[in-house]
Amino acid sequence: MNIILLQKQDFISNSTTALIDDDRFLHIRQVLNPDVGQPLKVGLLGGSCGYGIVESIDDNGVVLQVVLNQPAPHRHVFDIVLALPRPKMLRRILRTIAEFGVENLHLVNSARVEKSFWQSPLLQPEKINDSLFAGMERSKDTVITNVRLHRRFKPFIEDQLPEICGDRNCWITDMSATKSVVDSDISSAPAVVMIGPEGGFVPFEIELALATIAQPVNLGGRTLSVDTAVTTVLAQALPRR
Repeated sequence: MNIILLQKQDFISNSTTALIDDDRFLHIRQVLNPDVGQPLKVGLLGGSCGYGIVESIDDNGVVLQVVLNQPAPHRHVFDIVLALPRPKMLRRILRTIAEFGVENLHLVNSARVEKSFWQSPLLQPEKINDSLFAGMERSKDTVITNVRLHRRFKPFIEDQLPEICGDRNCWITDMSATKSVVDSDISSAPAVVMIGPEGGFVPFEIELALATIAQPVNLGGRTLSVDTAVTTVLAQALPRR
C-alpha cells in the first residue's frame, strides 16, 4: 500500500481529521508502524492526494490530520475494451488497469468467452472495486476506473462503440495487422483499444468491428495471454499530460 485511500465517511465532522479503524488500519499499524507526528501518504477517493499527520494511534484506530495539496495522477491515453477474461485472471487484470490509470474499461462478451465467466462473483461491484483499489493503492492513484459490462457483442459494437470512441481512433488487436501498437501515431494519441479473449476475437467479430469503426493493430509476432496483452498495450503509451 503506497497510498492510503480515504473516503468521505472517514472524516470526523466534515473536518480535516480522519479516523481509520478498518483493514487499512491493520496495514498502517503492522506494516508502516508510524510514530505520532509522522506523515503518511494519503489521497481522497475521487479527489486530491497529499499527506496525513498521525495525531494518535492505539488499538482502536489511527487519527490523521489530513492535508490534500496535490492533484490526482493523469489518466492513461487509452480506454480499453476487453473480452471478459477467465475469473482467475480478472482480479489481476483489474489491478493492472487501475495501476496504469485507465479511465474506462468495457468488459464485453465474445464467442470465445465461456458463459460461466459472467456468473463469477468477481463481477459484483464491490469485488471489482476491491481489485481496483488494490491497484490504486499501489500506484498512488485516487481516481477509480469506470468499469462497464456488456453481455452482447454485436449490439455493443454497432450501437455503443462509435459513441464511446467519439473522435478518437479505435484499434482492435489482430496478429495479421500490419500496423503495430508501438507506432508513434498510435501510442501517443488518445484511443480506444480492443483486446480479445484467449485465442483472440473470431473472424466475424474482427470483421464487424472493422466495418463499424475499428482499425487493426498487432502486438508483435507472439501469441500473448490476455493479462500480458493488456500490459503490453498500456505500456506503449504515456498518461495524459
